[in-house]
Amino acid sequence: MKDHSTTEDDSNLLVIVIDTNPFEWEHSSAPIKLNDALQHILTFMNAHLAGRHDNKLAVIASHVGVSQFLYPTLNDHILGSTQQTEKDANVYQNFKVVNDAVLSGIRGLLEDHRPTLEEKDLGSSKIAASLSLGLCYINQALKLDGMGHVKPRILVLTVSPDSSSDYIPIMNCIFSAQKANIPIDVCKIWGEDAVFLQQAAHITEGIYMRPSDPAGLLQVLMFSFLPDMFSRNYLYLPGQDQVDFRAACFCHKKIVDIGYVCSVCLSIFCSFSPVCSTCRTKFAFQPLLSQARRLGARTAASNPGSPKTSTPGTPVGTPTNLTSSATMAISTPSQ
Repeated sequence: MKDHSTTEDDSNLLVIVIDTNPFEWEHSSAPIKLNDALQHILTFMNAHLAGRHDNKLAVIASHVGVSQFLYPTLNDHILGSTQQTEKDANVYQNFKVVNDAVLSGIRGLLEDHRPTLEEKDLGSSKIAASLSLGLCYINQALKLDGMGHVKPRILVLTVSPDSSSDYIPIMNCIFSAQKANIPIDVCKIWGEDAVFLQQAAHITEGIYMRPSDPAGLLQVLMFSFLPDMFSRNYLYLPGQDQVDFRAACFCHKKIVDIGYVCSVCLSIFCSFSPVCSTCRTKFAFQPLLSQARRLGARTAASNPGSPKTSTPGTPVGTPTNLTSSATMAISTPSQ
């Protein structure tokens, strides 16, 4: 959909979230290693800064157990100064500042923060925390921009699988980004599709891609994720044919295909419970179940010659629409 609120004179703020989960990058089946992928990502960052003189960039590392800014650093953000680096006559100074900050930050994460066995068992990065940091940084940048000429967007580069425990924080970030008109682009470098990030790109009208050949990551970044918000109005960008809208239950934190939703607080559960564990609402399920059983008994009595068959998990003589009755019961709190 064309965005008429952007112009070619607007500056672009790109917040990049890099998944630095060492357990995934160092996996034996990984088609590309972190060091090689960083070379592609740094080139993409430099291309973004070279697009306009007033383009802005922020880089956040999503590590196991921690999420932190790589660029700008905390001291630079507070003092409003640029990081002091050695000058190189063969390299554009702004590129060198960004490259050194990102590489040194990732190196420090890998050396200083060594994930524990419990974090390894979880096997997930702090994507939700990184999205929260990015949205807070964008909100501050928009407040400092009184003219409204800064157009922000978020790009997530990830290799980790979904973490069902992060479902609620990620959905909160998605709806916050949607309300602020901040698109969330996702590049799933390799591995299975990320269900929650698919929803993030779809809801915020961003781009979701999973490269067929991770070795050509730079080409994917340059052609699909480099165009700014104004240029996207005139480009045919890749989209999603199908979006996985599955959710994670609030009780066991697992992704479910069919669940029970509380009509009061919209909590999702993988199995029925007469009392919502989130808002403590009680549901009138037993009366409807008894009524369905009585209806099934009358039906069986009126047709004594009919065979008594039942579907798996359904009592004998119970109508097949018992599931819909149960669903109605879940959506109707008891008085």
